[in-house]
Amino acid sequence: MARLSGRVAPREGGTVKATETWHSKRLGQEVALARWGEIGKPVLIFPTAGGDAEEIERFLVIDVLSDLLAAGKIKVYSVDSVAGRAMLRGDSDGRYRGWIQKQYQEFIYHEVVPAVRHDCRDDDLELVVAGSSIGAFNALALICRHPDAFSHALCMSGTFDLVRFYKEDEPGPEFFESSPIHFLGGMNGEHLDQVRKRFVLFASGEGRWEDIGESWRAAEVLGAAGVPNRVDSWGPDWDHDWPLWREMLPKYLAEWV
Repeated sequence: MARLSGRVAPREGGTVKATETWHSKRLGQEVALARWGEIGKPVLIFPTAGGDAEEIERFLVIDVLSDLLAAGKIKVYSVDSVAGRAMLRGDSDGRYRGWIQKQYQEFIYHEVVPAVRHDCRDDDLELVVAGSSIGAFNALALICRHPDAFSHALCMSGTFDLVRFYKEDEPGPEFFESSPIHFLGGMNGEHLDQVRKRFVLFASGEGRWEDIGESWRAAEVLGAAGVPNRVDSWGPDWDHDWPLWREMLPKYLAEWV
């Protein structure tokens, strides 16, 4: 099991940062995990499609979360966007990209979640999961596939129907098994009962490059399955960009912790 025992350093302002890299057999490559803060509710924030574990620091997300971090309300984790990079690059064929998407979710559940729980010294700890754009897709997929590990999902400016990114390629069965708007309709039994105890918040602007319709369509799928959720519009003045997500994250996380 990976442990955050690698590079540890204080950031300006006193927030402690730790990083670790290990080889994931599930993904067949090296993957990095970063953490900011020492105590508090664990929050796993996915990068955008091409991002890495430290993207949220470069785009000043850690800065806007400094009050919550300093108060010991949250510990923030982030991890490389392996499947998102494969999708952007158009790696191999569609079946491979669908496979790596599902493997990435398995990697999060079987490798990252245990590492976070070990770091927090609680083997049953539930995480908050969040992300923007493709990161929002990952946040939604993880809470729906593994509701035993995640309590809340914050999906900002999300893109949830990824079929169009495959163009003429066939995504393959693993894609549909890992795409929540496709698999939720067929879910039932104890798994669905557990997802219905979770909460998903869709938040989106309606400015440039935003498509709040993606959030409404995903919300309809969750609503039909009986999964609690809400859509918040931030209006036409907010574009699909980091300034919006830096406003959203501290607001919503403060309500949950």
